[in-house]
Amino acid sequence: MSPHQKHFEACRAVLAIAYACTPYIACAQEPNAPVEAIAVLPRDLSPWGMFMSADVVVKAVMIGLIIASIVTWTVWLAKTIELMKARRQARAALAALNAIQTLRNAKLSNLKEPAASFCGEAIAEFRLSEGIADKDGLKERIDSRLERLEAALSRRINRGTGVLATIGATAPFVGLFGTVWGIMNSFIGISKSHTTNLAVVAPGIAEALLATALGLAAAIPAVVVYNFFARQITGYRAMLSDTSAEVLRIVSRDLDRAMSARGAE
Repeated sequence: MSPHQKHFEACRAVLAIAYACTPYIACAQEPNAPVEAIAVLPRDLSPWGMFMSADVVVKAVMIGLIIASIVTWTVWLAKTIELMKARRQARAALAALNAIQTLRNAKLSNLKEPAASFCGEAIAEFRLSEGIADKDGLKERIDSRLERLEAALSRRINRGTGVLATIGATAPFVGLFGTVWGIMNSFIGISKSHTTNLAVVAPGIAEALLATALGLAAAIPAVVVYNFFARQITGYRAMLSDTSAEVLRIVSRDLDRAMSARGAE
């Protein structure tokens, strides 16, 4: 047999042995297959699933943001009803106040709030100032009483809006804190598992980003509602100023009538 034939026969024998050993090599590699399969198994990435698998600190952040969102919508509902009622009463009271000719004969029971309170303050100062002929001093005292009453009504209608400003300003940063904490835990898990497989890293990052999403969901409505209430309250304060000015005009007419009556005598 020539050397070339011997070489050909040797190569054919090696190929035959390799072909025969292929099934055993595949069987030897099968135990490692479940590890790879486990690494790519998807986790529950629904909002509820991410919340349940999040860290304790991230869970606390999420719960706080959900409570803040509930507070925002509760304040919106309660304050909307209160402002609608107050603005309607102020318009009706101002219209009724324009029909009053003199303050001394006005019946407070026939007036609605806040006109009844303004007229009551003016009448009270009239009674306390009986026997004092200084007209300008009386006007100043009545004006001071009306200013204090207007400020008190403004503070009352403004109650509850401060919490909206607080939520709108702090909720994004609270959500960002939860995100930073969650991503930090994800990197710690990467260092412990010695793998950068996306199937291992992605769930932790998604849970962290959910905190940012909740922070924005709580902050954006709070800012919008706060700005809406600020405009509504500004309009209500303008109505209070008009009511106070109308009471002062009635007081001025009453004083002028009294001076004319004294001059006629």
